[in-house]
Amino acid sequence: MRTSFLAAALSLGLAFPAAAQDSILNVSYDIARELFAAVNPAFAAAWKEKTGREVSIEQSHAGSSKQARAILEGLPADVVTFNQVTDIDVLAEGGLVDAGWREAYPNDASPYYSLPAFLVRKGNPKNIQDWDDLTRDDVQVIFPNPKTSGNGRYTYLGAWAFGQKQYGGDQAQTEEFVRKLFANVPVFDTGGRAATATFAEKEIGDVLVTFEAETGGIARQYAEMGLERVTPSLSVMAEFPVAVVTGNTGTKGTEEVSRAYLDFLYSTPGQRILAEYFYRVHDEAVQAEFADSFPELELVTVDEAFGGWDRVADEHFAEGGLLDKVFVNQ
Repeated sequence: MRTSFLAAALSLGLAFPAAAQDSILNVSYDIARELFAAVNPAFAAAWKEKTGREVSIEQSHAGSSKQARAILEGLPADVVTFNQVTDIDVLAEGGLVDAGWREAYPNDASPYYSLPAFLVRKGNPKNIQDWDDLTRDDVQVIFPNPKTSGNGRYTYLGAWAFGQKQYGGDQAQTEEFVRKLFANVPVFDTGGRAATATFAEKEIGDVLVTFEAETGGIARQYAEMGLERVTPSLSVMAEFPVAVVTGNTGTKGTEEVSRAYLDFLYSTPGQRILAEYFYRVHDEAVQAEFADSFPELELVTVDEAFGGWDRVADEHFAEGGLLDKVFVNQ
């Protein structure tokens, strides 16, 4: 299986150029293409200055959970830059990532973070300001399917966290709130970039819910449409965890350059690139430099609002869990 998958990957242009002294594959989430198109040449320049060696960084992008499965089936990733902790845990369980991957880098191996936020049409004609507006009968909402997309799962969790606060922790009312929101989604795309295309190119829906970083990028890309960013009053922190795929780097001889690549994301130049693409970062100087790009809001963590990822997996995302309940009759 691993051999056939590698052959398929090579046929898709994921081959490593023979002329490069170092070469790695970064397997990432669906909407990170533009981000790493900026990060990679900056890292290559820093690596060349440090070591005198050239490096080629290949990219693979799809839904985070889909990418994890692909690596388990043989996609030869050197590093992963995902948007869900659970997808790296899957690789750790499969023996491809070290069990203590969270301790390998600061901030639980999350060099940057974001949150579910909104993008609306020019002038915000439906006056969409917060999560409860997404349940109104006159509002169509676009976001990817939480069953296939980490982006969509964070949207689900953001809505649930808002509902918990709105209804004082009443689960039945929160569940009904999220079900009404889901009922306003005309189409569930499999990934964040497809949902973006549905909203911005097909012009379906009144509001797109996606990572705050994506709302900034889309507004910039489609400037002629006058799309407007809206930050809800409360959202859930979306960590973007990273790890070296040691099950592959050991045999490929890419351990050193792979670790240096992830280190670069924590460096001030790397943090600045992340902030330029509307990701929130931990470097205090960079935070201050880009403060105007990131409105304040109440930001809760998965641990605070849901008791941690293990509990989320069991209560919400397991078969027959709360996510399945809000999908009833969709």
